[in-house]
Amino acid sequence: MALSGGSTPKIIFETLSIPGKYKIDWNKVHLYWGDERCVPPTDDESNYKMTREYLLYGIDIPEANIHRILGEAKPELEAIRYSNVINEQLPKTAGVPVFDLILLGMGEDGHTASIFPHEIALWDAEDFCEVANHPVSGQQRITFTGKIINNAKVVAFLVTGVGKKDKVAEIINHKGNFSSYPASLVAPVSGSLLWFLDEAAASGL
Repeated sequence: MALSGGSTPKIIFETLSIPGKYKIDWNKVHLYWGDERCVPPTDDESNYKMTREYLLYGIDIPEANIHRILGEAKPELEAIRYSNVINEQLPKTAGVPVFDLILLGMGEDGHTASIFPHEIALWDAEDFCEVANHPVSGQQRITFTGKIINNAKVVAFLVTGVGKKDKVAEIINHKGNFSSYPASLVAPVSGSLLWFLDEAAASGL
């Protein structure tokens, strides 16, 4: 499973980490990340740190099953390394690694993973991972590309907040400028795409 960052997954992670609530054999689960900010794992902006604080602390999962993106490494080299990790460790279909589940968030600008509208061409990149740049801060990030995302067995969006209702409505209804939003390009070949929305995010539908 590939995890997403941001605030929305915290709710899911906290629930999953409640001891005894779910019968999950974490020895059989391998965790990856769909994107990561290029910061150390101790940084408050690290997706890995958030996951450790809200999920990993409460579950019994072997360290060997946790495959984090090294946000502290040189971005260009880490994108290559993580692409190789995925390529070596996951089963493949048509030469492309296959995740059982990829969780995605969506920003108010319609970005997903760390592919933003101004770099939407990264979606079609040849490599499995690329270096992306935040449009405002310029912060570098490592992100999955569309090749990996759309080859997953199941892709699930987790979207909350009224600020995202317009983009959600445009993308789901194929209206407005939907095609300029990277989130609109999520279309797994399996046909299994799920949207989990709170009432606020769904209020434009």
